Amino acid sequence: MSDTPDRRTADANMQWGGRFAAGPSAVMQEINASIGFDRKMWRQDIRGSQAHAAMLARMGIIPAADADNIGRGLAEIGAEIAAGRFAFDTALEDIHMNIEARLTERIGEAGKRLHTGRSRNDQVATDFRLWVRDAIDGLDAQIADVMRALATRAAAHAADPMPGFTHLQTAQPVTFGHHLLAYVEMLARDRGRLADGRRRLNECPLGAAALAGTSFPIDRDATAAALGFDRPAANSLDAVSDRDFALEFLAAAAISAMHLSRLAEEIVIWCSAPFGFVRLSDAFTTGSSIMPQKRNPDAAELVRAKTGRVNGALVGLLTVMKGLPLAYAKDMQEDKEPVFDAAEAWALSLAAIAGMVRDMTPDTARLRAFAGSGFATATDLADWLVRVLQLPFRTAHHVTGRLVARAEARGVDLAGLTLADMQAEEPRITEDVFSVLTVEASVASRTSYGGTAPANVARQAARWLAVLA
Repeated sequence: MSDTPDRRTADANMQWGGRFAAGPSAVMQEINASIGFDRKMWRQDIRGSQAHAAMLARMGIIPAADADNIGRGLAEIGAEIAAGRFAFDTALEDIHMNIEARLTERIGEAGKRLHTGRSRNDQVATDFRLWVRDAIDGLDAQIADVMRALATRAAAHAADPMPGFTHLQTAQPVTFGHHLLAYVEMLARDRGRLADGRRRLNECPLGAAALAGTSFPIDRDATAAALGFDRPAANSLDAVSDRDFALEFLAAAAISAMHLSRLAEEIVIWCSAPFGFVRLSDAFTTGSSIMPQKRNPDAAELVRAKTGRVNGALVGLLTVMKGLPLAYAKDMQEDKEPVFDAAEAWALSLAAIAGMVRDMTPDTARLRAFAGSGFATATDLADWLVRVLQLPFRTAHHVTGRLVARAEARGVDLAGLTLADMQAEEPRITEDVFSVLTVEASVASRTSYGGTAPANVARQAARWLAVLA
């Protein structure tokens, strides 16, 4: 059979039956067509159609021989598309009608039986759910890979101190491994949101038809099972008009992209000369067209920027859906492009972050030097006053504040004060106080669950690596 686009275009109105005598205007054809983007769902469309045809035959709705021909023809069309030999036709609007028209070309009248007992409304809802479900599975694996990269680096740097920040001001020492594990926790929640969304989307719309169900004696449980769904969607109106699954996917994407952007921002800061905490190789940096000394962390900057695309996709689809009455409206054709774009941006960002985490080289000496800056052990001093001298914490806080002011005036850190300096503010302070004022002592003391003590960090990194194995 020929795949000549001209013949298929001429037959386009045949898909609508006898209602329309003339074709659409060029503008109508352009605004109405979705084949430019929904062709991404060709695998899902073929899977759904194969399951539908097999069910129709089992229920005696179409002849078994026709179902066999349909199944074979769809498989051959899939091979054509995969090989880049399929002639997509804008006049046929979308992936569903392109495949159905080609099927009829290949196998004749039997191809026209495929659409029995279904509508494009339940067909597209099914295809889209299948596509999002496949995307979730792929993205979940990518998130797990980033988590493994982070946990591996955390295990290697469980005891290497770095400055911990609040307000981007030095707060207390932590370890580099502890800092990286914070992102492992964030990404674990991202995986949890994907898993929750996947459970909710795993209901099959196929068989809801246009909006009211069908009078054919179909077996919706069979098609749901064949496509890996947990159950058929229970309400035909909701089945064709629901896009919550796409919105949940985009919400999860937006939160995860925000997490990736925060890490990307830190990488940008860490790579800057004033910080110099880490170095990225040539694999994840670029140069300048005019400044030969530059090494720009462009991969991190682009991860940071792609968050805007993902956020925009979520807001865009929420806006599309907010005023739609039941059931289906053509507005919902605008649901796919933002989801496709966000999934692509998210996947690329995850790949870039995984690469940068494995690539970056931390300057542990510089991290350790900065860990003690800005009087980072002041809280350790206050805690010592509470623990050893039994001062109320608020009183200890004030004493420590005065000692910080004294050290600042002298241009030294807290450990640089003399015992006499200490006793000028609190006479009962002893030489033992200096044992808590080192960076190593500070991080080692934070042994509470979830704290930055190196032993804690090593255990948590090992636990995550075991979970992710």
